[in-house]
Amino acid sequence: MDILLVDGYNIIGAWPFLQRLKKDNLSEARNQLIEKMAEYQAYTGYRVIIVFDAHLVKGIEKKQKNYRVEVIFTRENETADERIEKLAISLNNIKTQVYVATSDFTEQWAIFGQGALRKSARELLNEMDSIEGRIKHRVKKIEEKRPSSKILFPDDVMEKLEKWRRGNL
Repeated sequence: MDILLVDGYNIIGAWPFLQRLKKDNLSEARNQLIEKMAEYQAYTGYRVIIVFDAHLVKGIEKKQKNYRVEVIFTRENETADERIEKLAISLNNIKTQVYVATSDFTEQWAIFGQGALRKSARELLNEMDSIEGRIKHRVKKIEEKRPSSKILFPDDVMEKLEKWRRGNL
């Protein structure tokens, strides 16, 4: 099994569209990253865990699952880097390859010592762009082959049906 640990705020700060979004709405930038990583997870089959520092979201440690992506907000006074290192140690075994997505050079060296491999923010963004392109191409092929429905639904209904189909309602 492959596992991708994502340093959430590091990636948000490195991807241009999330960087711009963060200036106006940090919560929406987090949600966009989670959605992108859900697509990544669905396409690659990796187990994806996003870790956010608690200093930007006050309160106690919190874990949740959005789509099929695990989201962790660290405890107060615990950095995402520290949590990622702990996760890399605990998850790494002979049957598992752990990857860490971060552009933090110090973190990259620390995770190498734990046996994990790194993906820089740029590498992950390029991979994500490639995946989205392949998904669009695949969807286009499916739509071309599929007979058109005789029932036309409004866009909002189609969105709700799609969320229901993905188990996100």
